[in-house]
Amino acid sequence: MLGLGVLLCAEAYFGYHLDILSAEQEQISEDYSMANNITFGLFSLDQWRERIANVVDGQVTDYKVTPAQKKAMQAQVEKQLTGMITDVVKEINKPQKSLGGRLKKFAFNEFVDPKQLYEQVPPFSKTIVDKVNSPRSVKRLKDIASSKIDELEDATYDSTSVAYRQVTKSLYTKYKVSNGADFNKEVTSHLAAIRKVTYNYAYAMLACVVLVMILWWILRNKRELQNTLFIMSLFFAFILLAVGMTASIIEVDARIQTLNFMLMGQKVTFDNQVLFFQSKSIMSIVQTLIEQPKPDAILVGILILLFVIILPLLRMIAKGIVILGNEKLSQNKVVKYLTFELGKWDMADVMVVGVAMTYIGLNGILKSQLSNLNINNEFLNTTTVNYTSLQPGFIIFVGYVAFEMVLTYRLNRIKTNDPVIR
Repeated sequence: MLGLGVLLCAEAYFGYHLDILSAEQEQISEDYSMANNITFGLFSLDQWRERIANVVDGQVTDYKVTPAQKKAMQAQVEKQLTGMITDVVKEINKPQKSLGGRLKKFAFNEFVDPKQLYEQVPPFSKTIVDKVNSPRSVKRLKDIASSKIDELEDATYDSTSVAYRQVTKSLYTKYKVSNGADFNKEVTSHLAAIRKVTYNYAYAMLACVVLVMILWWILRNKRELQNTLFIMSLFFAFILLAVGMTASIIEVDARIQTLNFMLMGQKVTFDNQVLFFQSKSIMSIVQTLIEQPKPDAILVGILILLFVIILPLLRMIAKGIVILGNEKLSQNKVVKYLTFELGKWDMADVMVVGVAMTYIGLNGILKSQLSNLNINNEFLNTTTVNYTSLQPGFIIFVGYVAFEMVLTYRLNRIKTNDPVIR
């Protein structure tokens, strides 16, 4: 009894801390998914504006004209000036009907030599290009371009910007960080530590149950101890069921790990864009279904509550009454029915299969869909990740189902050897 009591306290201790850490992990993961949600990132006009403005500002700040560009610019200016001279000469030399037009034509032909005009084009073009590319002119051009970019930034409005600022301010204060990079680093390291500890607690709980079964096997021939061992085992099973119901059993997490492309010679990058995140325990699944406005969802929630949570609890209580009760209680029809007949309606094992199939199905669908988003070409590179996983709560719930089967088997053995129960 002393050994079983120590093991029971140890299992309760591990289960209590696992449940607390599971809730903490769920909350931290939700905070992370909120701060890195694609709505506030890849789908945010503010984020695009900021990244594009940085690229353009960089291009404006680093603006320089190379000798080759100056040469090409001068060639263009020469071409334009030559064309203008040609058009003017052609316009003046065409037949003139008015007296003023004839006088202009005569004066032009007497005092202007078109050949000399064409000879002045190269040096004049060089003077224009040098003037445009002088430090003073370049600075003025940069100031004009920067001011126009700032005006465009101010004119760009995103309806999510206010919500994003409020969310990030609250989260940064909560985790005592000052920016997104520090927030992601802090949360990632914290989650990794929590996951390691929760799995250790889960394995420790199962180890306690395994030790109980080993002790039971060692004392299998001690008929006077079977009832005591069975009642204590019911307490172990209850703790497994309680933790398995309240701790997270599955986590669905789909992300765009990186998305980058080249814009004006610079790389534009979006990292850790959370597409979808949900973390659920059996109790939260029931609560979510019951809170839905649809009757069919409410019905499913009630059925899960009845056959996966309430019925297993009632059957454990009934088993305890059968083992400890007197002959009258043991032969009570309701107690016997709950103990021996309602086993086929206990759907805890079905829930295990259902969660496993849901995980397999969701994992397959997400991998298939996310693979379509993986793009790798000269224009765009995207990498997606699927962090969907079963959580320690599922391991504990599986442990409960397996241990409940052992208890049912032992109860049938005790029933066979106990004339009162039989």
